[in-house]
Amino acid sequence: MFYASLFVDYLKNYMKTRLTYRSDFWIEVLSDLLFNGLNLFFILVVFQHTAAIGEWNEQQILFIYGYFMVPYGLFITFFNLWGFTERYIVKGEMDRILTRPAHNLVQLMLENMDPSSLFSALVGLIIMIYSWTQLDLGLMWHDPLILLVMVLGSIMIYGGVYIFFTSLSFFSDSPTGILPLLWNLQNYGRYPMTIYNRLLNIMLTWVLPFGFVGFYPAAYFLDRANWGTFALLTPLVGLVFLTFGLTVWNYGVKRYRGAGS
Repeated sequence: MFYASLFVDYLKNYMKTRLTYRSDFWIEVLSDLLFNGLNLFFILVVFQHTAAIGEWNEQQILFIYGYFMVPYGLFITFFNLWGFTERYIVKGEMDRILTRPAHNLVQLMLENMDPSSLFSALVGLIIMIYSWTQLDLGLMWHDPLILLVMVLGSIMIYGGVYIFFTSLSFFSDSPTGILPLLWNLQNYGRYPMTIYNRLLNIMLTWVLPFGFVGFYPAAYFLDRANWGTFALLTPLVGLVFLTFGLTVWNYGVKRYRGAGS
Protein backbone atom coordinates (compact mmCIF):
# COMPACT_ATOMS: atom_id res chain seq x y z
CA MET A 1 0.00 0.00 0.00
CA PHE A 2 2.91 2.34 0.73
CA TYR A 3 4.35 1.97 -2.77
CA ALA A 4 0.89 2.14 -4.35
CA SER A 5 0.19 5.45 -2.65
CA LEU A 6 3.67 6.65 -3.59
CA PHE A 7 2.98 5.80 -7.23
CA VAL A 8 -0.30 7.73 -7.16
CA ASP A 9 1.42 10.76 -5.61
CA TYR A 10 4.20 10.75 -8.20
CA LEU A 11 1.66 10.32 -11.00
CA LYS A 12 -0.38 13.28 -9.73
CA ASN A 13 2.75 15.39 -9.54
CA TYR A 14 3.74 14.32 -13.07
CA MET A 15 0.34 15.26 -14.48
CA LYS A 16 0.35 18.64 -12.73
CA THR A 17 3.79 19.39 -14.08
CA ARG A 18 3.21 18.16 -17.62
CA LEU A 19 -0.24 19.65 -18.06
CA THR A 20 1.11 23.04 -17.05
CA TYR A 21 2.76 22.92 -20.47
CA ARG A 22 0.15 20.93 -22.37
CA SER A 23 1.60 21.64 -25.79
CA ASP A 24 4.93 20.10 -24.78
CA PHE A 25 3.14 17.01 -23.48
CA TRP A 26 1.19 16.40 -26.68
CA ILE A 27 4.20 17.21 -28.86
CA GLU A 28 6.13 14.52 -26.98
CA VAL A 29 3.29 12.04 -27.49
CA LEU A 30 3.10 12.94 -31.18
CA SER A 31 6.86 12.56 -31.64
CA ASP A 32 6.77 9.08 -30.09
CA LEU A 33 3.90 8.07 -32.36
CA LEU A 34 5.69 9.46 -35.42
CA PHE A 35 8.83 7.53 -34.54
CA ASN A 36 6.87 4.30 -34.24
CA GLY A 37 4.97 5.21 -37.38
CA LEU A 38 8.23 5.48 -39.32
CA ASN A 39 9.23 1.99 -38.16
CA LEU A 40 5.85 0.68 -39.25
CA PHE A 41 6.16 2.49 -42.57
CA PHE A 42 9.56 0.87 -43.13
CA ILE A 43 8.04 -2.59 -42.69
CA LEU A 44 5.23 -1.79 -45.13
CA VAL A 45 7.72 -0.47 -47.70
CA VAL A 46 9.82 -3.63 -47.42
CA PHE A 47 6.79 -5.77 -48.21
CA GLN A 48 6.13 -3.76 -51.33
CA HIS A 49 9.25 -5.47 -52.71
CA THR A 50 8.98 -8.95 -51.23
CA ALA A 51 6.22 -11.34 -50.24
CA ALA A 52 7.98 -12.64 -47.15
CA ILE A 53 10.99 -12.17 -44.89
CA GLY A 54 12.29 -15.67 -44.42
CA GLU A 55 9.15 -17.73 -43.95
CA TRP A 56 7.21 -14.85 -42.34
CA ASN A 57 4.64 -12.84 -44.27
CA GLU A 58 3.63 -9.21 -43.86
CA GLN A 59 0.84 -9.70 -41.34
CA GLN A 60 3.00 -11.96 -39.19
CA ILE A 61 5.81 -9.38 -39.14
CA LEU A 62 3.28 -6.69 -38.23
CA PHE A 63 1.98 -8.87 -35.39
CA ILE A 64 5.52 -9.35 -34.07
CA TYR A 65 6.15 -5.60 -34.29
CA GLY A 66 2.85 -4.87 -32.53
CA TYR A 67 3.75 -7.19 -29.68
CA PHE A 68 7.24 -5.67 -29.48
CA MET A 69 5.70 -2.22 -28.93
CA VAL A 70 3.51 -3.32 -26.00
CA PRO A 71 6.23 -4.28 -23.46
CA TYR A 72 8.50 -1.61 -24.93
CA GLY A 73 5.95 1.13 -24.23
CA LEU A 74 5.36 -0.13 -20.68
CA PHE A 75 9.08 -0.51 -20.03
CA ILE A 76 10.00 2.96 -21.24
CA THR A 77 7.25 4.40 -19.06
CA PHE A 78 8.79 3.15 -15.82
CA PHE A 79 12.47 2.40 -16.56
CA ASN A 80 13.45 5.81 -17.89
CA LEU A 81 17.02 5.82 -16.50
CA TRP A 82 18.93 7.10 -19.54
CA GLY A 83 20.52 10.06 -17.72
CA PHE A 84 21.30 8.19 -14.52
CA THR A 85 25.11 8.58 -14.60
CA GLU A 86 25.15 12.30 -15.28
CA ARG A 87 22.31 13.25 -12.96
CA TYR A 88 22.58 10.85 -10.05
CA ILE A 89 26.27 9.91 -9.92
CA VAL A 90 28.19 12.88 -11.35
CA LYS A 91 25.84 15.54 -9.93
CA GLY A 92 25.33 13.63 -6.68
CA GLU A 93 21.54 13.28 -6.64
CA MET A 94 21.92 9.64 -5.61
CA ASP A 95 22.74 10.97 -2.14
CA ARG A 96 19.27 12.50 -1.95
CA ILE A 97 17.65 9.24 -3.08
CA LEU A 98 19.43 7.20 -0.42
CA THR A 99 18.15 9.39 2.44
CA ARG A 100 14.54 8.50 1.73
CA PRO A 101 12.62 5.51 3.14
CA ALA A 102 11.45 3.92 -0.13
CA HIS A 103 13.73 1.57 -2.07
CA ASN A 104 16.18 3.62 -4.13
CA LEU A 105 15.40 1.96 -7.46
CA VAL A 106 11.64 2.42 -6.98
CA GLN A 107 12.18 6.12 -6.30
CA LEU A 108 14.31 6.47 -9.42
CA MET A 109 11.66 4.76 -11.52
CA LEU A 110 8.85 6.88 -10.11
CA GLU A 111 10.52 10.27 -10.43
CA ASN A 112 11.62 9.52 -14.00
CA MET A 113 8.49 7.79 -15.27
CA ASP A 114 7.06 8.90 -18.58
CA PRO A 115 3.34 7.97 -18.90
CA SER A 116 3.19 9.48 -22.40
CA SER A 117 5.04 6.37 -23.62
CA LEU A 118 1.94 4.33 -22.81
CA PHE A 119 0.56 5.50 -26.14
CA SER A 120 3.23 3.37 -27.84
CA ALA A 121 1.94 0.31 -26.00
CA LEU A 122 -1.62 1.18 -27.01
CA VAL A 123 -0.66 1.52 -30.67
CA GLY A 124 1.17 -1.80 -30.47
CA LEU A 125 -1.94 -3.47 -29.07
CA ILE A 126 -4.04 -2.03 -31.90
CA ILE A 127 -1.56 -3.37 -34.49
CA MET A 128 -1.69 -6.80 -32.82
CA ILE A 129 -5.48 -6.89 -32.88
CA TYR A 130 -5.57 -5.84 -36.54
CA SER A 131 -2.99 -8.45 -37.56
CA TRP A 132 -4.74 -11.09 -35.45
CA THR A 133 -7.97 -10.60 -37.38
CA GLN A 134 -6.15 -10.60 -40.74
CA LEU A 135 -4.34 -13.84 -39.90
CA ASP A 136 -7.53 -15.43 -38.54
CA LEU A 137 -5.62 -16.94 -35.62
CA GLY A 138 -8.64 -17.68 -33.49
CA LEU A 139 -8.80 -17.03 -29.75
CA MET A 140 -8.53 -19.57 -26.95
CA TRP A 141 -9.88 -18.77 -23.49
CA HIS A 142 -6.39 -18.64 -21.98
CA ASP A 143 -4.76 -16.49 -24.69
CA PRO A 144 -5.32 -13.14 -22.88
CA LEU A 145 -3.73 -14.61 -19.74
CA ILE A 146 -0.80 -16.01 -21.72
CA LEU A 147 -0.36 -12.62 -23.41
CA LEU A 148 -0.27 -10.89 -20.02
CA VAL A 149 2.36 -13.33 -18.70
CA MET A 150 4.43 -12.92 -21.87
CA VAL A 151 4.33 -9.12 -21.66
CA LEU A 152 5.34 -9.19 -17.99
CA GLY A 153 8.22 -11.53 -18.87
CA SER A 154 9.36 -9.21 -21.66
CA ILE A 155 9.25 -6.20 -19.34
CA MET A 156 11.35 -8.10 -16.79
CA ILE A 157 13.93 -8.82 -19.50
CA TYR A 158 14.08 -5.15 -20.45
CA GLY A 159 14.32 -4.20 -16.79
CA GLY A 160 17.00 -6.77 -15.95
CA VAL A 161 19.25 -5.86 -18.88
CA TYR A 162 18.97 -2.10 -18.47
CA ILE A 163 19.22 -2.16 -14.67
CA PHE A 164 22.41 -4.22 -14.97
CA PHE A 165 24.08 -1.86 -17.44
CA THR A 166 22.86 1.22 -15.58
CA SER A 167 24.33 -0.17 -12.35
CA LEU A 168 27.78 -0.14 -13.96
CA SER A 169 27.72 3.60 -13.25
CA PHE A 170 28.41 2.77 -9.61
CA PHE A 171 31.78 1.38 -10.64
CA SER A 172 32.72 4.17 -13.04
CA ASP A 173 31.81 7.87 -12.94
CA SER A 174 32.14 8.26 -16.70
CA PRO A 175 29.24 7.29 -19.02
CA THR A 176 29.97 3.94 -20.62
CA GLY A 177 28.13 4.60 -23.90
CA ILE A 178 26.65 1.10 -23.70
CA LEU A 179 23.00 2.12 -23.43
CA PRO A 180 22.78 3.56 -26.98
CA LEU A 181 24.22 0.27 -28.26
CA LEU A 182 21.60 -1.67 -26.29
CA TRP A 183 18.91 0.61 -27.70
CA ASN A 184 19.94 -0.39 -31.21
CA LEU A 185 20.27 -4.09 -30.37
CA GLN A 186 16.84 -4.31 -28.77
CA ASN A 187 15.26 -3.31 -32.08
CA TYR A 188 16.40 -6.63 -33.54
CA GLY A 189 13.74 -8.21 -31.32
CA ARG A 190 10.95 -6.87 -33.51
CA TYR A 191 11.95 -9.20 -36.35
CA PRO A 192 12.04 -13.03 -36.48
CA MET A 193 15.18 -14.55 -34.98
CA THR A 194 15.20 -17.05 -37.84
CA ILE A 195 16.36 -14.41 -40.33
CA TYR A 196 19.63 -13.76 -38.46
CA ASN A 197 22.84 -15.75 -38.61
CA ARG A 198 23.55 -18.29 -35.89
CA LEU A 199 25.90 -16.10 -33.83
CA LEU A 200 23.48 -13.16 -33.70
CA ASN A 201 20.61 -15.54 -33.01
CA ILE A 202 22.40 -17.01 -29.98
CA MET A 203 23.35 -13.57 -28.65
CA LEU A 204 19.79 -12.22 -28.98
CA THR A 205 18.37 -15.33 -27.34
CA TRP A 206 20.70 -16.08 -24.41
CA VAL A 207 23.22 -13.24 -23.92
CA LEU A 208 21.10 -10.13 -24.46
CA PRO A 209 17.73 -11.89 -24.82
CA PHE A 210 15.91 -9.26 -26.86
CA GLY A 211 14.41 -12.08 -28.92
CA PHE A 212 12.11 -12.60 -25.93
CA VAL A 213 10.82 -9.01 -26.00
CA GLY A 214 9.32 -9.42 -29.46
CA PHE A 215 9.70 -12.45 -31.66
CA TYR A 216 9.48 -15.48 -29.36
CA PRO A 217 6.38 -14.40 -27.37
CA ALA A 218 4.64 -13.28 -30.57
CA ALA A 219 5.58 -16.58 -32.25
CA TYR A 220 3.61 -18.39 -29.53
CA PHE A 221 0.41 -17.09 -31.10
CA LEU A 222 1.60 -17.25 -34.71
CA ASP A 223 3.01 -20.78 -34.78
CA ARG A 224 2.17 -22.66 -31.59
CA ALA A 225 3.29 -26.00 -32.98
CA ASN A 226 6.89 -24.92 -33.58
CA TRP A 227 7.39 -22.09 -31.10
CA GLY A 228 4.73 -22.50 -28.42
CA THR A 229 6.79 -24.40 -25.87
CA PHE A 230 9.98 -22.38 -26.35
CA ALA A 231 8.07 -19.07 -26.14
CA LEU A 232 6.83 -20.03 -22.67
CA LEU A 233 10.40 -19.57 -21.45
CA THR A 234 9.83 -15.80 -21.68
CA PRO A 235 8.76 -15.22 -18.04
CA LEU A 236 11.51 -17.55 -16.78
CA VAL A 237 14.20 -15.73 -18.79
CA GLY A 238 12.74 -12.44 -17.54
CA LEU A 239 12.90 -13.57 -13.91
CA VAL A 240 16.53 -14.73 -14.27
CA PHE A 241 17.74 -11.51 -15.90
CA LEU A 242 15.77 -9.25 -13.57
CA THR A 243 17.14 -11.08 -10.52
CA PHE A 244 20.67 -10.76 -11.88
CA GLY A 245 20.22 -7.06 -12.70
CA LEU A 246 18.82 -6.28 -9.23
CA THR A 247 21.64 -8.22 -7.56
CA VAL A 248 24.30 -6.18 -9.35
CA TRP A 249 22.34 -2.97 -8.68
CA ASN A 250 22.09 -3.64 -4.94
CA TYR A 251 25.79 -4.47 -4.80
CA GLY A 252 26.57 -1.23 -6.63
CA VAL A 253 24.43 0.79 -4.17
CA LYS A 254 26.33 -0.73 -1.24
CA ARG A 255 29.60 0.17 -2.94
CA TYR A 256 28.47 3.75 -3.62
CA ARG A 257 30.26 6.26 -1.36
CA GLY A 258 28.63 9.54 -2.38
CA ALA A 259 29.57 12.37 -4.71
CA GLY A 260 31.93 14.24 -2.41
CA SER A 261 35.27 15.31 -3.83
